Amino acid sequence: MKKAQKVLLLSILALCLAVGPALAENRPALLGEYWTDGSAAAESLSAYLLAVTDEASPDFIPVADRIAVFDLDGTLMCETDPFCFEYMVFADYALSSGSETITEEVKAVAQEILDAAGGEKPSGMSTRQATAGAVAYKGMTMQELAQVVSAFKESEAMGFSGMKRGEAYYKPMVELLNKLLENDFTVYIVTATERNIVREVIRGALDIPPSHVIGTEYGYTATAQGDAADTDYTFQPSDQIVFDGTYEGENAKTCKVDAIVREIGQQPVLAFGNSSGDLAMEIYTISNNPYKSAAYMVVADDAEREYGSPDSANEKKAGYESMGIGVISMRDDFKTIYGDGVEKTEIIPAVKEPAADEAVAEPAPAAEETAEETGGIQYVLYLGTNDKDTNKPVFTQAEAMERAREILIRLFGGYTIQEAHGGWIGDDGTEYQEYTLVIYLSDTTEQQVHTAANELIDVFHQSSVMIQANPTTTEFYSGN
Repeated sequence: MKKAQKVLLLSILALCLAVGPALAENRPALLGEYWTDGSAAAESLSAYLLAVTDEASPDFIPVADRIAVFDLDGTLMCETDPFCFEYMVFADYALSSGSETITEEVKAVAQEILDAAGGEKPSGMSTRQATAGAVAYKGMTMQELAQVVSAFKESEAMGFSGMKRGEAYYKPMVELLNKLLENDFTVYIVTATERNIVREVIRGALDIPPSHVIGTEYGYTATAQGDAADTDYTFQPSDQIVFDGTYEGENAKTCKVDAIVREIGQQPVLAFGNSSGDLAMEIYTISNNPYKSAAYMVVADDAEREYGSPDSANEKKAGYESMGIGVISMRDDFKTIYGDGVEKTEIIPAVKEPAADEAVAEPAPAAEETAEETGGIQYVLYLGTNDKDTNKPVFTQAEAMERAREILIRLFGGYTIQEAHGGWIGDDGTEYQEYTLVIYLSDTTEQQVHTAANELIDVFHQSSVMIQANPTTTEFYSGN
């Protein structure tokens, strides 16, 4: 080798040695502080960050297109306190404020929430709470609602010691969100909670500007607008914008996709959720994306440090993974959930004292006890398919069967459906006909059935789903 070639080679080697440490310093910040050693979710997310932020990588994503979306309750912060923050702040305000907007109907919804503490979320509560919340906060400015939320953030978290409600964030997920920001991602909160409540909930906790919060909407009006439509009224200097007492509909399921298209205008490359209400957003993120994309579901499978249900979570994991959605396990991936000094205690259900003249009924046997005595419980769901408001079919019969099938196979892995046709005479003398699906579910729990019923109510726009729980004995007979 000629002397000049040797000099050039040595120069290149010296340059590589000098540049190597600099490249290492410029690597993206990866997960680790609050995640378990060997966490599969943390490793996959760290690998994703390395790939999409490396300009030499075929998976590189330009900064302008690094969009990530997060659900809030159950994804970034506690929703077992005993329910999501929005429910609890509403119940507290409705039962303690003395505001003239708190009607008996509003109080009844608030009391229903507190009475359910320590148990399952009442069926259809999302719609009832949002409707009642809109009435309760009628006439408030955004700032006045923020003050209510701010004060409630300082109250002690129910079911935990050493933590206030405004501190109830999953530390690993906040670490993840911050790492995305450090790596030039633009992050949005896309939630079913009312957006002004979320803006105050995250203030001081998450580095997300108010404009990047997308949520359920309560209606607005100007203080002097009266009954005039927005298109007929001009805002005046003396006006303030206040809540008008109406509810615009929950930002869940495909509404989240609509909101992303409308308010962000770009397809995200990362999505994080925890429930069926987030599934549409996640599928949208990873479908036909020009960039390397990923979606993850946080599953509440930790029954020691949180109020998770391992059995229910395990069923969901398989369904998510079959759709190409990653799983973040509270039990397996979180080194800590809320940080040092926070411990799970107990959520004590509210107990109503019977009136003096009210007979005290003997408690019914628990479902588990009945199951042991009889061999099991078979749940039968009667799902109508006429819209609750118009009494017209929501879908064609084929579409109704397919929509129900998609929900049941995802949540239970199997199902039996029979078709039925019913009819009745309305109060006005009109005869109505309804195509009905009769769904049979076995080897499941009441909680899982209610989860499915909540989704069926939303999708089919029903007031309720009739559920029968029938003790049964099952035998798989294979012959002699």
